[in-house]
Amino acid sequence: MRISDLGEFGLIKRLKDILGSTSIGDDCAHVRLGEYNLLLTTDLMLEGVHFLRRYPPESVGWKSLSVNVSDVVGNGGEPRWALVSLMLPDMEVSYVERLYIGIKRACEFYGCDVVGGNVAKSDRLGIDLFLVGTSDRPVGRRGAKPGDSLFVSGTLGDSRAGLELLLMEREDYEDFELALIERHLRPTARIDYVKHIQKYANASMDISDGLVADAGHLSERSGVRIDIDSSRLPLSKELIRFCEKYEKDPKDYALYGGEDYQLLFTHPRERWNPFMDMSEIGEVSEGKGVFVDGKPAEGGYRHF
Repeated sequence: MRISDLGEFGLIKRLKDILGSTSIGDDCAHVRLGEYNLLLTTDLMLEGVHFLRRYPPESVGWKSLSVNVSDVVGNGGEPRWALVSLMLPDMEVSYVERLYIGIKRACEFYGCDVVGGNVAKSDRLGIDLFLVGTSDRPVGRRGAKPGDSLFVSGTLGDSRAGLELLLMEREDYEDFELALIERHLRPTARIDYVKHIQKYANASMDISDGLVADAGHLSERSGVRIDIDSSRLPLSKELIRFCEKYEKDPKDYALYGGEDYQLLFTHPRERWNPFMDMSEIGEVSEGKGVFVDGKPAEGGYRHF
């Protein structure tokens, strides 16, 4: 049997069973240390899988930290300390310097620090970033309750559209296309939601594999059914223009596109905050699985 026969999450389940762990299964590990709640997370960005060498290195550096901050924020935490390990081919030093300029700018924006790391020689460039966060009340995927509403922050599907535009390798792009490309290259973790998640959310995570796939993770972890109403999906004007121009379905991008790094969370409807860009897109009930407009749904990004 090969890894591709199991798939990414089948492999994770097998490794979890070997360890005998009941805590693995959220975006972050929740660890209690004295009076502190620590959130631990790590993400690897690999050349040719997550980014291409022609992308601006400052954006690659920014994104490598942002995807980890997004995990911490999605679990109701604030980022504190990062360790950065680099897998480096023999390349120009200036590229690595620009990569770290992007990491530094992200640290300044999110209010955290790089406190160490490691360097190893490799055939391909890779950035493996480990992040520690803290939280007054950690929130994971386990707590969704029947009767909760399902919410998302921001808009969905923009990153996938941006990636497709990048892969066209055109010399010129329209302004709305450049905006979509920026959302793929330089996502911003929703750190403005930390207090709301800490105070109100029963379950929460970020959206990295796509809405349907990540709703599936939340459904499985909480042991509930999740229904999504596709008419309520928040779509940006840029995504709508993209889909009109290239004859695509924007709902497909919102449901199955990955790397948006928006938040997916549940709590009672009355806790909705009208001053935040949150949208109610569905509901939680007894049962299992994810349904879109009443029909079973699955899909999203998989490494294998």
